[in-house]
Amino acid sequence: MWRSAGVQPEPPPEHPRSAGVQPERPPEPARSAGVQSEPAIETRSRSRARGEIPITPDGRYMVVRGRLWRRSNPELDPDLRALLVKALMEARRAVGRARRSGDAEALRAAGQQVDVAKRAQGERGPVWWSDGAPDYNRRLAKNTPYADWYAALPSA
Repeated sequence: MWRSAGVQPEPPPEHPRSAGVQPERPPEPARSAGVQSEPAIETRSRSRARGEIPITPDGRYMVVRGRLWRRSNPELDPDLRALLVKALMEARRAVGRARRSGDAEALRAAGQQVDVAKRAQGERGPVWWSDGAPDYNRRLAKNTPYADWYAALPSA
């Protein structure tokens, strides 16, 4: 109707990002002083997590919700590590696609791809350290030799 009357509608308001305005970011969460003050404890911030993830003093495990998870081999070449991470992420996306489609065979194949990538990174399979120490992967930190270290961490 407005076309026949020669009336033009108002253009929609410009989106702030297209006008060069960046949205305001929330401030970074404060780091816990107890974790940083201990030089033997390495942590890294994860933007999608609720804070910092403690790394055991020997660098072998990270602790998530009280459980030890083996880290990847730090001796991996950075280019190889990037390639393996890319393969792992693609395999995880394949798992998601298979679950959404309900394809059991594709899910099994994608799960195997995830396992191959994690083994290549050293997160599964034989341990990557050579001092003969046992593997505590997936165990509760409080039930391992890391219990005292873990108990001394500030609570989240």
